[in-house]
Amino acid sequence: MKLTVLGCAGSIPGPDSPASGYLLESGGTRIVLDLGNGTLGAMQRFLDPFDLDALLFSHLHPDHCADFGALAVYRRYRPNPPYDPRARRLPVVGPANAPERLAALYAPNAEELAETDLSDVFEFRPVSTEPVTVGPFTIRAVEVAHLCQTWGFRVEAEGRVLAYTGDTGPCEQLTDLAAGAHALLAEASWEHHEDAPENVHLSGRQAGEVAKTSGAERLLVTHLVPWTDHAAIEAEAKAAFGGPAHLVEAGATYEV
Repeated sequence: MKLTVLGCAGSIPGPDSPASGYLLESGGTRIVLDLGNGTLGAMQRFLDPFDLDALLFSHLHPDHCADFGALAVYRRYRPNPPYDPRARRLPVVGPANAPERLAALYAPNAEELAETDLSDVFEFRPVSTEPVTVGPFTIRAVEVAHLCQTWGFRVEAEGRVLAYTGDTGPCEQLTDLAAGAHALLAEASWEHHEDAPENVHLSGRQAGEVAKTSGAERLLVTHLVPWTDHAAIEAEAKAAFGGPAHLVEAGATYEV
């Protein structure tokens, strides 16, 4: 299984990276986890978006879904597409309110929103705790602790496991999500401080603790907010985990 980081900035795009978006490839099948600001442009460096087999959203904050509006334009209006996108709709798995939320992102006013139904080129499916199969991928969703309904994803293919936290504060579910994972892709948005707000984000130390407690083999730290000290976040993640850990980079590829 190959992971390509389309973007790894947290909360907003950064000077060197789009917001959150992660391309996974296995056996010719391609899925993307989240599609934040700027990630559709980055995706085109690696594949034609028409070659995408499924799109999954951990949650619907803009830094995880903002480029969906651009993807809708691409699938609806690109001249001479490789296939009819209305006959081969793209599966989109996300929170139950995704069709309405994403239509509102796409439509510029109330009149068009009243007539907008993106199901012409997308097949919306609500996230559930039942595993989803896309080609060789089996994806299990685990609800985590954030400001809105948010899911982490445990993705298995080729006998390998990638666990992706989405955005979350510390919670027991993360240990189950990442148990024995070959790679834990964990957000760590700030340095550790005891008075951090509840159910928002992990610190570098907390991401390292999740990796250690869950028995993950490797920690990949993401969702790096532009105004934080990234080196300090990486240092505390490494210290807490005690295993291989580093910050991901936009455009980089990792074998899971």
